Amino acid sequence: MRLPEEFEEKMKGLLKEEFPDYIACYGKPRFYGLRVNTGKISAEEFEKICPFPIRPIPWIRNGYYYDGETTAPSKHPYYFAGLYYLQEPSAMTPASRLPVCPGDKVLDVCAAPGGKATELGAKLGREGVLVANDLSSSRAKGLLKNIEVFGIGNVLVLCEEPGKLCGYFPEYFDKILIDAPCSGEGMFRKDKKMVKAWEEHGPEFFSNIQKSIIFQAGRMLKPGGMLLYSTCTFDPRENEQIIAHLLDACPEFGVVAMEGYEGFCEGRPELARAEDEKLQHSESEFAKAEGEKPQPAGTDHPGISDTVRIFPHRMDGEGHYLALLKKGSAETSTAEAVDHRETAAMPERTDSGRPGSERTGVGRSREKDKLPGELEAFLQEVSAVFDRGRMDIRGERVYYMPKDLPDVRGIRFLRTGLLFGELKKNRFEPSQALAMYLKKEEYRKIIDLSAADERVFRYLKGETLEVSDLAGKDGKGWYLVCVDSFPLGWGKLSKGTLKNKYLPGWRLC
Repeated sequence: MRLPEEFEEKMKGLLKEEFPDYIACYGKPRFYGLRVNTGKISAEEFEKICPFPIRPIPWIRNGYYYDGETTAPSKHPYYFAGLYYLQEPSAMTPASRLPVCPGDKVLDVCAAPGGKATELGAKLGREGVLVANDLSSSRAKGLLKNIEVFGIGNVLVLCEEPGKLCGYFPEYFDKILIDAPCSGEGMFRKDKKMVKAWEEHGPEFFSNIQKSIIFQAGRMLKPGGMLLYSTCTFDPRENEQIIAHLLDACPEFGVVAMEGYEGFCEGRPELARAEDEKLQHSESEFAKAEGEKPQPAGTDHPGISDTVRIFPHRMDGEGHYLALLKKGSAETSTAEAVDHRETAAMPERTDSGRPGSERTGVGRSREKDKLPGELEAFLQEVSAVFDRGRMDIRGERVYYMPKDLPDVRGIRFLRTGLLFGELKKNRFEPSQALAMYLKKEEYRKIIDLSAADERVFRYLKGETLEVSDLAGKDGKGWYLVCVDSFPLGWGKLSKGTLKNKYLPGWRLC
C-alpha cells in the first residue's frame, strides 16, 4: 500500500534499522481477535465450547486469534449471548493493563464502540460503577448496545465533553481509561482509509485535544487512583509528549510500570520533549489555560521508559501506545497503588426530594422500598438479589441504579443504570438488558436451546417458536430464552407457543 512520504520519513527516524521489517509487515495479512467476556464465562470454559478454531493471544489472558477469512463469529448464537467481543488484538491491551477491581468507580472517557468499556465492566462484575462516555451520540448508541449485550448493569452511558464531567465527578474515580482520539497511524494496515484521514488531520491536530482530555481526566481521578492513557498511533507528539506534558504540569502524577510482554517496546524518553522551541512555549501556555502549574520545559522524565509502544512488525497485532499513571508516588507498585479514600465532596446542588424519600442517581426521588405490585410479582421469579431501594421508576421505565452516584442532572446520558423493564397497563415487561444481565440460574422459568437447534436462529430472527417439548403446554408467562445455558432474551409462553420478545434492533438479519 502507498504510505505518505512524510510518514515514512518519520518512521525511518523512529525505527532506524527496524524500518524495513516494519514496511514488510504491510505485505502480511491483518490479525483478527476476540476477547472472552469473563463476566459470563471463563476463558478456559470458552475454549471447551468454542465452535471454531482459536489460538491464545499471548499477552491477553482472555484474548484469542481466529481466522477472519474463513470464520464469521458475529453470526454465531454465542456472539448474541455476549460471550465474546470482536476486537483487534493490540486494542485489547489498554483495558487489560488497567488494574480494575470489583467495587471500583471506573471512567472510560472516549468509550465508543465499547471494546475497552466492556472489558472494564466485566472486571467490575456487578460491583462499583462504570461510567462510559463518548462525545458522539451516534457512536454512544452502539456503545450502549455492546455494554448491554455483555450484561453490564452497573453503568452510566454518557454523551458529553470530558471537561463538563469534571464539575460532576471531582476526584471521584478509582480508575480512568483514556483511549484518546488520535491520528491512527497504527491502524494503517488494518484500515487503509486511515491513511486519507491522517493526511487530512495529522498528529498536530490531535495533540491539543489529547492534552485537554488527559488534564480533565486527571481532575476526576482520586488521589492514589490509576489512569491508563492509550493511542493507536506512533507519533511522539501524541504519545510521550502528552505524558511529559501532564507530568510537567501535574507533578503529583507518576508513571507506573505495567505487566510486560516480550514484543513490547519501551517508551522513548528522548522523544518526550518538543523539538520546536515555539511548540514548547505553546505547551506551557496550554497548561496555564488549563489551570495547571507549568514546570520547566527541560524537566526529564525517565519513567517514560515504562510506557509501552507496540509495533506490528514485532507482534501479531497493530500499532499502539500505552502509559499507566498513578496520582501519587511513581515508586508505588501497581498492587499497592489503589487507595480507596472517601470521595471528595460534591458541589452543592438543589435537592428535589421530599420527606421520607430516597434520592436516586439522576436526582429523582420515590418512597423507599415501595414498588408496584406487578413489578414485585415479577421479582418473585428472580433469585438474583436486587436492592429495592436502588430501583428508580421514571414514567413507565424502571431502572436499577449503581450505588453511591452523584447527582448527574444536567449531563446528557443514554442510560443510567440497568434498564430493568417497563410498566404498561398494570403489567411489567422485562427488558432485553435485564435478560443479558441475568444468569440462567437466577430466573425460574427457562427455555434452554442447544446452539445446534435451528430454533435458536429462528428466535434471533424474531420468529414465534413451538417449545412444548421444553416447557410443556401448561407453562405461561415470561420465559428467559437461553442458548446452551447462556441468556439471549425473553419470550412469552402460552400453550407451548413462545411469542418472541427478542429486541427488534438486535435481531439476526
